[in-house]
Amino acid sequence: MKKALQIAFKDAVDFVSNYSEPLPADLLLKLYAYYKIANKNYNNPGSKTPLINAFKANALIQAQNISRKEAMENYIALVDKELRNS
Repeated sequence: MKKALQIAFKDAVDFVSNYSEPLPADLLLKLYAYYKIANKNYNNPGSKTPLINAFKANALIQAQNISRKEAMENYIALVDKELRNS
């Protein structure tokens, strides 16, 4: 994996982590799925709320056919489009 992509991905993750405004649930779920795939973390969602776990699992299922590289690229693109350029 190219170092520039990894740096850009980490920068986007840090940006989201420090973002103070509320984010729409659909955006959070997409970011969640891309993040999990990019980090090869396929553990079950860890929420104590079954409904939240179901939404997270569904987001992962929808994104299951993309590579780690695509997940990183999609995460960065989504952050740039929805958060940085708004």
